[in-house]
Amino acid sequence: MLLRSLSARLLVLTIFFVMVSEVLIFVPSVARFRMTYFENLLAAGHIAIMALEVSATGELQQGLTDKLLAQVGARGVALHRRDGTVLRLDSSNPPQPDITINLTHPDILLAIRGSFRALLGNGNRVLRVLGPSATDRAETVEVLLDEAPLRGEMWDFGIRILELSVVISLVTAALVYLSLQWLLVRPMRRITASMMNFREDPEDASRMIAVSGRKDEIGVAERELGVLQKTVRQALGQHARLAALGTAVTKINHDLRNILATARLVTDGLTASAAPEVRRVAPRLLDAIDRAVALCTRTLDFSREGAPPLAPSRFSIASLIDEIGPGLGLSGDGLTIDCAIPPELTVEADRDQLYRVLLNLARNAVEAGAHRLRCAGARENEVIAIEIVDDGPGLPPKARNNLFRPFFGSARPGGSGLGLAIARELMRAHGGELTLVSSTGSGTVFRLTLPTPAHELSRAPMSLP
Repeated sequence: MLLRSLSARLLVLTIFFVMVSEVLIFVPSVARFRMTYFENLLAAGHIAIMALEVSATGELQQGLTDKLLAQVGARGVALHRRDGTVLRLDSSNPPQPDITINLTHPDILLAIRGSFRALLGNGNRVLRVLGPSATDRAETVEVLLDEAPLRGEMWDFGIRILELSVVISLVTAALVYLSLQWLLVRPMRRITASMMNFREDPEDASRMIAVSGRKDEIGVAERELGVLQKTVRQALGQHARLAALGTAVTKINHDLRNILATARLVTDGLTASAAPEVRRVAPRLLDAIDRAVALCTRTLDFSREGAPPLAPSRFSIASLIDEIGPGLGLSGDGLTIDCAIPPELTVEADRDQLYRVLLNLARNAVEAGAHRLRCAGARENEVIAIEIVDDGPGLPPKARNNLFRPFFGSARPGGSGLGLAIARELMRAHGGELTLVSSTGSGTVFRLTLPTPAHELSRAPMSLP
């Protein structure tokens, strides 16, 4: 369970990466230690061989020579001068070298390879090391030495490096662990706890996260979580109101349909009136009552999950636009509707529902103060696009920001904001979309899209006038 926590994993990874870094440092460090060992040995050998220069005979007794070589830690020392002479101190039985190491022109790769070969070996080779003199680069110092003492020194150095690496990794890991625990893990646990607490009762405002005011990514996550929780609470409240609305509609739906049925019976009698004007208006009144009955029947469907049921048919969009004016019930100068949709442009959709969408847009335009409504339509590849343009004063910023949200997107006082939300739901049920193109002080433009009927896909697309 401990390794499943984020903090424990961070601790283990920190220790691991620090140890990897120390290993990468260890390799050149060992090579440098070996080079320094040789350089110190050459310097000590050079000092020892100076005893020959103060000797009157140019030679030393073997006992003194052995003492000097023991102090140096070598089996033999030689100094090659620039004039070609050689000064040499040798043990009583000088060995033959197994390998020669030239430090005159050092190579780091060869030094690393030689270091690991010496470190991992188990024999006692005799090394012949050549290097420039510390006082005169033109002179060369030569030293014969055993490899075993060097290997022991290298292992001691490696163990010290390992112990130091462990200490550094533990201290670094502890500091990183505490820092991450304070800066990241604890805030993440707080955010997670707030999410779990909010999940238990989203409607309780006291369960919302208290933003800490941090400016980093954790602060952004806290603020975004707070916004999300607030949005969820608002959505739950909205759904509760919609549920209450659906319950109310269910209760009044039956009585309202009975009233409309009575109105239709009365209207049926008007069709037999002797007055020509009454007979002319009666069919429109019957259509309006039929649509009202259908609206009552389907209103309950919008309070349920899923798309509303469709009754698709093929019809001309232009003929549907012609019915909007009478459906508004305005006087002749209340709203002028210009239809720029070609009569041959047809769609396959639920006629009553599409009429409801167009009527809602037209009614919104009238309520906003528009006097002219222009409708344009064209087929664009796989969709049929319809644009509704009015000359009203445009939508206020609050309405634009919450345009299709029920109870939030109303542009007039007292409005519920349900009209456009239901209109978009109807368009999406058809496989289309309702979007706001623009809204300025000179008017508002809405765009409706519907799938192109299959038999018209092969035709050339048209453009909006």
